[in-house]
Amino acid sequence: MTRLEGKIALVTGGSRGIGRGIALRLAKEGALVAVHYGKNREAALDVVETITQAGGQAFPIGANLDTTSGVEQLIASLESELFNRTGQRQFDILVNNAGIGTSSDLEKTTEEEFDRVFAVNVKAPFFLVQKSLPLLRDGGRIINLSSGVTRIAYPHIMAYNMTKGAINTFTLHLAKLLGPRGITVNAVLPGIVDTDINASWLHTEEGQQHASEMSALGRVGTPADIADAVAFLASEDGRWGTAQLLDATGGSHL
Repeated sequence: MTRLEGKIALVTGGSRGIGRGIALRLAKEGALVAVHYGKNREAALDVVETITQAGGQAFPIGANLDTTSGVEQLIASLESELFNRTGQRQFDILVNNAGIGTSSDLEKTTEEEFDRVFAVNVKAPFFLVQKSLPLLRDGGRIINLSSGVTRIAYPHIMAYNMTKGAINTFTLHLAKLLGPRGITVNAVLPGIVDTDINASWLHTEEGQQHASEMSALGRVGTPADIADAVAFLASEDGRWGTAQLLDATGGSHL
């Protein structure tokens, strides 16, 4: 599979979970992948090593996306790395995957927690796109990771749910803005996915049963399930779809 041969992709939060799956998948398709991490450089290096051992190309890139200065650091590092490796500063695919969750309900959410989840999940993608536009090639791809909670009422994590609603709106308007450049903008909406974030409750008999029963397909999602959807949107096969919210929940709560 080499649908992305010659393409360069940046995957934020690419060192673990869904982001790791996406980085591996895009590299398998032939893309040179910048694997972004926030704090865990070792995890990012592990992804890079896995990709290179499989014959792909990747490099790690670190930045804390809690602040706009972190976004600026990420862009500066990306430009430098790309120029050193390829002699150019442009890239083709931006996957806004990095995000944080919250375990607090409406009554217990603090202002600090609210501000941080919006900073990472909404503010960072907004300014990352803004500062990436001069580097993103015409005909490129922007793929935002949203969530199935934007169509399934789950009020126990209200602030997080609101951030993903904002991402859906961002996707719609950004697609209109960048259409004249041939850049498609889409969002992928995962449901429950078997990652380390969910491991504490999902890796129990009760958790597995509960999560599986949510899906029309009768199982829990995997990072590969989400990564395959992203790879389609990133490829030429996905060229005619933009402003789409691709449900990747396995038919949860139909």
